[in-house]
Amino acid sequence: MIVPNQRGYGKSSCPTEITVYGIEHLTGDLVALLDHYGYEKATFIGHDWGANIVWNLALLHAEKVSKIINMALPYMQRGEKPWIEFMEEIFGPDNYFVHFNRQVGVADAILDENKSQFLGNLFRKNVPLTMPEPGMMMINLAKAEKSLGDPIMSESELAVYVSAFETSGFTGGINWYRNLDQNWHLLADVQPIIQHPTLMIYGEQDIIPKSENLTDFVPNAEVVSLDCGHCIQQEKPEEINKAILKWLEQHNE
Repeated sequence: MIVPNQRGYGKSSCPTEITVYGIEHLTGDLVALLDHYGYEKATFIGHDWGANIVWNLALLHAEKVSKIINMALPYMQRGEKPWIEFMEEIFGPDNYFVHFNRQVGVADAILDENKSQFLGNLFRKNVPLTMPEPGMMMINLAKAEKSLGDPIMSESELAVYVSAFETSGFTGGINWYRNLDQNWHLLADVQPIIQHPTLMIYGEQDIIPKSENLTDFVPNAEVVSLDCGHCIQQEKPEEINKAILKWLEQHNE
């Protein structure tokens, strides 16, 4: 099993150029890991942005992927407009995807100044439903002195994340978002159907909606839903391991 710190995170490399966080580089890093360890292909597991990388790995390097297990973020087919332009029209300038791209460096600095507070406010469950506050959500979380809901992780587990971001800062991770439109252009001529055996795992309480047409683009996908929020592997570690192992046994080659 290979569990890497990906580009921009932890003790991995954090280059300064925004464009080197494009999807061709992020998927290329995973291919390079397989080559380094001598594997022809592997089963890839991703959550949220990690899931996005795995979906695109299957598009750009299909021969390197045996099976896919993704959590929280379903396959998102390429639309008619670049991602940030589309999101700005739908959600406005305070959407954090849009803000990261239109106000480069602003959120990075605020998150860096409030690492522990931001991460402690971000990794929560059972958060009560309330009207969204004005402003950008991530910045609001970084500045909020009171946490809502319940912590997902213990203090010692959270400390690992805080330590990692003390090393890397947030700019590298945010630069992933700043390549979404570049990724959209890159994928213009890529065949969008993924044929690999796939397990898609949702959290029933996640604010990310389930895909209504997943099998149109991932015809060999099976779906499991767990009673949890977005951070599925932290909230339901035993259940997620059982679901993954059961599916892998059923699809043992």
